[in-house]
Amino acid sequence: MIRILIGDDNAIVREGLKHILANTGDMTVSGEAETGQQVLEKVRQRSFDVLLLDVDLPGRNGLEVLKQIKSELPRFPILVLTTHPGEQYALRVLRAGASGYLTKETALEQLIGAIRKVSAGGRYISPALAETLAIHAAYDTSKLPHETLSDREYQVFCMIASGKTISQIAVELSLSVKTISTHRARLLEKMQMRNNSELTRYALQHRLVD
Repeated sequence: MIRILIGDDNAIVREGLKHILANTGDMTVSGEAETGQQVLEKVRQRSFDVLLLDVDLPGRNGLEVLKQIKSELPRFPILVLTTHPGEQYALRVLRAGASGYLTKETALEQLIGAIRKVSAGGRYISPALAETLAIHAAYDTSKLPHETLSDREYQVFCMIASGKTISQIAVELSLSVKTISTHRARLLEKMQMRNNSELTRYALQHRLVD
């Protein structure tokens, strides 16, 4: 039996995943966590075989949690399941040590297959994402402005480009408005842009947001 920990702040998503996985026969959801800190605490109990992790968690985001877990438990399988479609998030989580990357629109069969594969020590990305990453690898994108951002700055950047205000982002990430404003100022400076409109235009041009 594959014991799964779900790290997602959305109760509806967690319930949906539990319902889906309960019908597989070889999987069971053994734990849930709503915040990054809760995920870390539960993983350290070492009573799970796979972690299904969302990127957008309150407090410590999923990327930070992923890196912390991999530093402590390098072989622990982590499958990132997120709403972010952009390959840039996929690149970041795979480089950070994730065993796989899926979006929440993924077909049921694909999700179940991915869980089985990573629990057995393999890695999983969808065929469509594999093609996108192969194309990405064919070009030198190291100098693209958004690749200079830290994981948190990149997260804030994508949220701004999606139309969210500083206050909304602060609430969602459980951070202060001042902290989010600081991240915004830094990412604007790094990307040599002046305002949110330029950030949004850039994100759309590079298909970083829908």
